[in-house]
Amino acid sequence: MEGGRAPLIHCISFTFFLLLSPIFFYFNQAIRPVNYILLASAGLALVFALILRSRLLRLRAAARKGVSVRWFIGDESSGGGSVSNKCGKVAREGVVLFGNGDVYEGELYKGRCNGSGVYCFYGKGRYEGDWADGKYDGHGIESWARGSRYRGQYRQGMRHGFGVYRFYDGDSYAGEWVGGQSHGYGVQTCSDGSCYAGEFKCGVKHGLGRYRFRNGDRYSGEYFGDKIHGFGVYNFANGHCYEGSWHEGRRQGFGTYKFRNGEARSGEWDCGILTNTLPASDPVIERAVQAARKAAEQATLLPQVENQVRTAVSDANKAATAARVAAVRAVQSQKEGKFCDIYL
Repeated sequence: MEGGRAPLIHCISFTFFLLLSPIFFYFNQAIRPVNYILLASAGLALVFALILRSRLLRLRAAARKGVSVRWFIGDESSGGGSVSNKCGKVAREGVVLFGNGDVYEGELYKGRCNGSGVYCFYGKGRYEGDWADGKYDGHGIESWARGSRYRGQYRQGMRHGFGVYRFYDGDSYAGEWVGGQSHGYGVQTCSDGSCYAGEFKCGVKHGLGRYRFRNGDRYSGEYFGDKIHGFGVYNFANGHCYEGSWHEGRRQGFGTYKFRNGEARSGEWDCGILTNTLPASDPVIERAVQAARKAAEQATLLPQVENQVRTAVSDANKAATAARVAAVRAVQSQKEGKFCDIYL
């Protein structure tokens, strides 16, 4: 504050001398030496005033270039309307309107979404939850106009951690996420009654898993690229069973097909058709059947993530509630005209 008063005092002093000198010049013609001194003082005062004005203009231009537009509620100097976010930084609640029709209501830090807030996408959906440096980060709830919804964890604007995504058509995925895609362990449930529990990679079934089909069939074993691939055991709803190798969803390689009446066919399969019959005691068949049973057993022993998902959903609900509260406070303060500290 003292730094801002000093230039003002100098300006007043220079102006005083600048006006006082001509007065003495006209009304004191008898004292010519004094007049010359006063004229010299006036000239110096004018030079100093011009230098000071040029300096102030440069400082103001530099300040304008270094500060962006910030929308705050409350007086920054008095601390009104400020809250502390998770990072310990001082954040203020505000409302930001975007050119595409989107609206953000909640906490801000240095002009960016930080802390808790609600972001409404124009005609598309909304996000309620935690923010960090203008991106989703922490826990929150994201919903879309068609009815899809996600509740869980985020990192740098993408679904990351544990969470539940429910699609508008009734399908859902609950489990791990990495970089916005299902990745790790999870459960995928479809509206037709089918269900998959197992490993995912980059959004598709990949690794070990168990699948219950809508017609009652069940498969346990290996997947590759969203298809049954590798070794596994397939139990049909009518009591039949196949144990052996698979290739892109079809019986391929060596394996044994058992009927419910006890009969069995073993050998080499090609595109789901038995092309070369071999006895079940053949070492090649035995190794294939053992590999299939081992994969099926490992698929049933995969880690369960229900507790982690449940915790993430609970935290997401809390974060969404806090975001709504911050949004309400921001809107109320805006209506009361408490916006201030807008730097252009």
